Amino acid sequence: MEDRAPERVERRLAAILAADVTGYSRLMGRDEAGTLARLKSHRRELIDPQIAEHKGRVVKTTGDGILIEFPSVVEAVGCALAVQRGMTERNAAIPDEERIEFRVGVNLGDVIVEEGDIYGDGVNVAARLEALAEPGGICVSAVVRDQVEGRLDCAFGDLGEQSLKNIARPVRVYRVRPRPSRPPAAETAAVPATLALPDKPSIAVLPFTNMSSDPEQEFLADGIAEDVITALSRYPSLFVIARNSSFTYKGRAVDVKTVGRELGVRYVLEGSLRKAGNRIRVTAQLVEAETGSHVWAERYDRDLADIFAVQDEISEAVTIAVAPAVAEAELQRAMRKPPQNLDAWAAYQRGLWYLDKVTVEDNRQAERFFQKAIDLDAGFAGGYVGLADGRMADAFAFAVGDLAEARSSAERLARRAVALEPANAEAYACLSLALAMYGDIAGAMSAAERAMSLCPNLAVAHERKGRNLIFLGRPKEGLASLETAVRLDPRGPLTMRRLLALAYGHYWAREYEASVEAAKSAVWSYPDFPLPYRWLAAALGQLGRLEEARDALEKAVKMAPGAFDMYVRSRVPWMRPEQHAHMLEGLRKAGWRG
Repeated sequence: MEDRAPERVERRLAAILAADVTGYSRLMGRDEAGTLARLKSHRRELIDPQIAEHKGRVVKTTGDGILIEFPSVVEAVGCALAVQRGMTERNAAIPDEERIEFRVGVNLGDVIVEEGDIYGDGVNVAARLEALAEPGGICVSAVVRDQVEGRLDCAFGDLGEQSLKNIARPVRVYRVRPRPSRPPAAETAAVPATLALPDKPSIAVLPFTNMSSDPEQEFLADGIAEDVITALSRYPSLFVIARNSSFTYKGRAVDVKTVGRELGVRYVLEGSLRKAGNRIRVTAQLVEAETGSHVWAERYDRDLADIFAVQDEISEAVTIAVAPAVAEAELQRAMRKPPQNLDAWAAYQRGLWYLDKVTVEDNRQAERFFQKAIDLDAGFAGGYVGLADGRMADAFAFAVGDLAEARSSAERLARRAVALEPANAEAYACLSLALAMYGDIAGAMSAAERAMSLCPNLAVAHERKGRNLIFLGRPKEGLASLETAVRLDPRGPLTMRRLLALAYGHYWAREYEASVEAAKSAVWSYPDFPLPYRWLAAALGQLGRLEEARDALEKAVKMAPGAFDMYVRSRVPWMRPEQHAHMLEGLRKAGWRG
């Protein structure tokens, strides 16, 4: 039988444009038929004609996305600019919550061609660039910028090198914007002075608009806005404009960009209230003032049985959603900045990004950025909190360095943060963990409760309280606090610690199935983090699932032998003797013979 020659793979260099609709699921949930109709209209009247004019070929479409191949990057970027310019015009008269906005990424790279489709890193980079773009924005790789600069009427903003998911090497990324024309002198003079932004994320909560015919709902709308202002003011990471300034916009049609300039804020929260019968609908949206881009939006439908309870419930729900949304937006902004242009806040945010990676080297990198934040601003408490968290992760997660030295350093840094900002709830939450490392659980509980009194909705404060309760031998109460922390901040940079705490909390509550579930969630989310494997092995051992237990035990020992020795062959100060014995029982059932 003759050998067949291997099938030849067709490759070519291509300019690839990837685009998707921002907030597509939200738009479809709000009005599926209307969204589809508007999307088809945009395709028919704007997008497809521009693709044809720029000699593009649609490779494939998804519900909210499109992949297009062009003969040159000049044509690809030219098409992207024309489409985004056209969408801005088409959206001008559309309410914000109904606008369809695209994010676009453009790359030049080698692709594999198969039956009309294209694959490869060239395509993957374009898709990752699209994810970095702002709504209505365009991001391109350095090779695209080099090819296009000077050949199109646009400007490039350097976002620095970015680590893109599943891409081996960092990619230099640039933001593309149409080059602004110079306004007439008279218009320039009429623009009011712009207030400088504070050194941390700033937000103004505008009075919510009463859209119902019932004037009594005006009090409810104002009450919700006032409560949200009060609650957000307790977050140490936010600069919140006072009610008196925000409410000067009451009853006025305002543009969020104007509000941002006049109040000197990066974010604006606006909302509306509508009453129908015995039900109300409250909508809220968080907008980045400079760009007008939506960061977050939500709708709340409630019965009006108890108007004060409804006000409290909606105010809390909005606050809980807004704080993490701002944190995520700030993290993305910081990651786009070139390292040489970081200020203290951006360096701190970059440190949080590395801290969330949960590996030894990433933790070291996080500590470098936190130290840079301190060097840039010695009075910024966040830098000390972040560095303390990094030092504690070195000690209890990776067992690198000396435990006594790490906890002494962490306590010193946490106390410095508290001294700098006595009303900073995050600093007290950090001190809580530092004291727990000594086994001073009573002191740790006191610091956690102080953090909660300063900011009742701070997720990390509830997390630290939950951990302390567990180590006090009250796992059921501790688990309840941990669940609250997860609800308050389901995707924050400390998610790993919460999943780990849920795993050992359920284990000591003898809820082994739940412990396995929490440990597996931690393993799936952070496969290089060693500590969950130990609890997975112990819980599986208790359940008699010995093959799975042995596999988890092997990984726990192999991935971090130092940490395994610290927790198993000896007992850490924050773990009670009976808790340690209970853990060993499960590990022995899993096959440990130490």
